[in-house]
Amino acid sequence: MSVKSQLRDLNVRPRKGLGQNFLVSRGVLDHIVDAAQVAAEDVVLEIGPGLGVLTRALAGRAKRVVAVEIDPVLVVNLREQLQDCGNVEIVGGDVLALDVPRLIMGDVLAVPSGGTYKVVANIPYYITSAVIRHLLEAKLKPSLIVLMVQKEVAQRITAVPGEMSLLSVSVQFYGTPHLVHHVPAGAFYPVPRVDSAILRIEPRADPRLDDSEIDGFFQVVRAGFGQKRKQLRNSLAQGLRLPASAIDQGMSNAALDPERRAQTLSVEEWIALYRALEAAKQGR
Repeated sequence: MSVKSQLRDLNVRPRKGLGQNFLVSRGVLDHIVDAAQVAAEDVVLEIGPGLGVLTRALAGRAKRVVAVEIDPVLVVNLREQLQDCGNVEIVGGDVLALDVPRLIMGDVLAVPSGGTYKVVANIPYYITSAVIRHLLEAKLKPSLIVLMVQKEVAQRITAVPGEMSLLSVSVQFYGTPHLVHHVPAGAFYPVPRVDSAILRIEPRADPRLDDSEIDGFFQVVRAGFGQKRKQLRNSLAQGLRLPASAIDQGMSNAALDPERRAQTLSVEEWIALYRALEAAKQGR
């Protein structure tokens, strides 16, 4: 049965407010599952299962699948359509309001202590950044994240120094992103105005900074990108409200040219700059 027919039978119209665009291409679905490298021992958290087509494909490979859907009408349908899949659990709710570690370690996913899980998601474009941050900042991080996102967003996330943004630094701080496959707008119903891409993120096993340093680090990064057209030293001085002398000392200690601009720095250089500025503030 086609996606249009299923929606008609359910008396459901795609809701623009929820960013609902349903995947209709079987080939793209296979690309998503392959990108996630789902194996028989895997536990998978799926976000935005929609009509459950991807959910069923994941269930055919994984040990267990938990699908989180925000639309209550679709939740009811998913539970009916997937009742023959004994390894699937449907959870109704907003993933951004859910405690991921509790969801993972509790009765729903039943991941053993010290275990891990993968995330597969076809999410609305407008919550992409929030979902990525929610997952990457969770105490229990996934071993792999595969997302369907707007093509432009995928390109921004996978950017290299010279084209970096606050978004790319934020994601690359926590993991390594890869643009896996381009997806044309025609692979969805309704057809969105933009093309999409399959993005795979491999979270880092070892944190780059201590938890107590992360807020301070991103304060520096946000300040740096606050005035994109300005030299980094000027953006930092204004955004952090620090004397120019402290900024100059910090940039010098981090071996950074004061005329650099924020988009040219790598994540490693941002970390070096953060540490140098902290030392400069403390007079070291």
